[in-house]
Amino acid sequence: MDVSPGWPVVVCLLILLAVTVVANRVGGLGLGRQSVLAGGRAVVQLTLVALVITAVVGSLWLSFVAVLAMFTMAVATTSKRVGAPRTWPWAAAAMACGVVPVVAVILATRAVPLTGIALIPIAGIVIGNTMTVHTLVGRRTFAALREEHGQYEACLSLGLTSGQAIDEIIARRVPEGILPSLDQVRTSGVVTLPGAFIGVMLGGGSAIQAATAQVLVLFAIMATQSITAGVQARLIRRRLLLPADLGVALVS
Repeated sequence: MDVSPGWPVVVCLLILLAVTVVANRVGGLGLGRQSVLAGGRAVVQLTLVALVITAVVGSLWLSFVAVLAMFTMAVATTSKRVGAPRTWPWAAAAMACGVVPVVAVILATRAVPLTGIALIPIAGIVIGNTMTVHTLVGRRTFAALREEHGQYEACLSLGLTSGQAIDEIIARRVPEGILPSLDQVRTSGVVTLPGAFIGVMLGGGSAIQAATAQVLVLFAIMATQSITAGVQARLIRRRLLLPADLGVALVS
């Protein structure tokens, strides 16, 4: 099965975008304009990415450079989303702790060949999901630390250290960032057919090959997100990875 650029795809995209805008207007969601901008941006970005990948995929070293560029963009995006752009080095450290060993295991075991055409999509999926969990954990924990600042001060008054007081608040929030991915793993093949499965099928692979690729991706996502969330939580407890306002408010 082949999906190629052409009028059928253009017409389909325009109809789907129109449905999105109408649904936003009817539902009073107020995101119609943002949806149009997001769609346009996705088309431009994916077109540019396709051109870049086509140019670099034949070189393993250039493929690693492309992966590094994706990782850099992911760090910048999640740092902005959690409201802590100045602590991007710590965000990069937390994400690298998840991405590097997971991608290394995949390549070292030869689960996928060490080629640009295999490295870029696999690393991209891992990086994207690592960024997602970093954003979810950051937004949930930072919101909790703001809302429950009184509890933080109460813990300090009882003799707890700053790190222990922070942990009392964020301990139950950190797992919430991982739960959506765990739900995806649990329901794969029953409720949903995730992207890697569909991609292999559209690329002409067998259903068994598609299932194998998807299981590999899901296990990689679980591993990278678990590591990243754990490291991120540790950095938050040590007050190294915090927005500026919390860096001031959470004094020991």
